Amino acid sequence: MGLFSGLLGNAGAVELADVEAELAAFLADGEQAEQAFKVLRDIIVFTNKRLILIDKQGITGSKKEYMSVPYRSIVRFSAETKGHFDLESELLIWLSSTNDPIRKTFSKDSNIVAVQKALATYACR
Repeated sequence: MGLFSGLLGNAGAVELADVEAELAAFLADGEQAEQAFKVLRDIIVFTNKRLILIDKQGITGSKKEYMSVPYRSIVRFSAETKGHFDLESELLIWLSSTNDPIRKTFSKDSNIVAVQKALATYACR
């Protein structure tokens, strides 16, 4: 995925070797990354045990938040595609312990469909 594409909020697949190297200290025994998508500077990682949302913060992106979401905590999710006047698509994920959903914004519908499909695969087991 190119820099310009990333700045526009396009999601693209990420090399799993790169993700596993970054997450080595965070993964549980026997856990492995199976799919990963990059949105802007953030990364959405699907492991065989949970969903990990990596939020890179600050100008340099050196400060990071790693939000871990067990698949069993996902109550529902939706993918809203863009329309004629909307320039962005949005993925919403509701967790059992919160009222407000986690929001991720995309600029291409095809990319949000790939992420939604992965979410359906892992959360609906």
